[in-house]
Amino acid sequence: MTQPASPAQRDAPTKAVKSPQDKGSRRRPGLGLRADVRNLSLLGVLAVLIAVGGITKPDQFLATSNLQLVLTQASVIGVVTVGMTFVITSGGIDLSVGAIVALASVWATTLATQEYGFAGILFTAVVVGLACGLVNGLLIAYGGMVPFIATLAMLASARGLALQITDGKTQIVSVNSVLDLGVPDAYVLGVPPLVLVFAAVTVAGWLVLNRTTFGRRTIAVGGNAEAARLAGIDVRRQRLYLYLLSGLCCGIAAFLLVILSGSGQNTNGNLYELDAIAAAIIGGTLLSGGRGTIVGSVLGVLVFTTITNIFALNNLQSDVQQIAKGAIIVAAVLVQRRTVRDADG
Repeated sequence: MTQPASPAQRDAPTKAVKSPQDKGSRRRPGLGLRADVRNLSLLGVLAVLIAVGGITKPDQFLATSNLQLVLTQASVIGVVTVGMTFVITSGGIDLSVGAIVALASVWATTLATQEYGFAGILFTAVVVGLACGLVNGLLIAYGGMVPFIATLAMLASARGLALQITDGKTQIVSVNSVLDLGVPDAYVLGVPPLVLVFAAVTVAGWLVLNRTTFGRRTIAVGGNAEAARLAGIDVRRQRLYLYLLSGLCCGIAAFLLVILSGSGQNTNGNLYELDAIAAAIIGGTLLSGGRGTIVGSVLGVLVFTTITNIFALNNLQSDVQQIAKGAIIVAAVLVQRRTVRDADG
């Protein structure tokens, strides 16, 4: 007669598989509280920046047109940051997002593409972004390449191809249905269409990360890839999907940038990778993976965009602006490390 399994034997397999998740669940309350505090802190920083802008340049900074401009500029890099947040949450990195935006924008604004009108430009931008994301994902997930190296290679290749397509020249958009989205007449209750797209991408990103199995798998892969594999997650396929998602966001951002600038240039998206990574980090996404926050990333984007706007209005040099951004990134990483250390303790 078979002896019934002891409680320890019955629980052993469960503990072996679930221990990383159980460990994460024990951390979650403390980290969740800190995430709320961090978001409130970012809102406080944003409020201070708005006050500074209102004091230094009240007539210009607080003008409706300028606030619309800030939100519009934040929309482009914000869409890229949503995709970057997923990648970093999974423990990866994507240094090629700025170059992909450039390549997608110039490919979508060639004369041949513009012959197909609005749909042709949008379709081309999205497909180019997805294609670049697919190459990154295949190299990393199935080729075994380190994300840093693979995306660095994509950065160089995409920039070079964008330069080859344009021959160093600016490609002017002549499709009125695209250009009309950037004029005030197209605003919905005073909100630019680009901001509405950014809001939709943000909401979709938040729902996917926090309310779907795809989001839970992303967090699991970033927290412990081997434990995720033992739990039945196809880690390689998940990583492929994540870089496809990042490429999709770059394609959407490229289309928004075409609307905003009315042109395609090989210099588009310059340093977007740094801005997106920085916004995600100061928002609370863990650089080593395992935790991500869309809300925090969006707040990070708004903070950086507001800083840029204030510096521009006050005619301050861009090098001072970069120093300020660097200091914010360092401070955010130090706070992040202390948060994780306290949670582990």
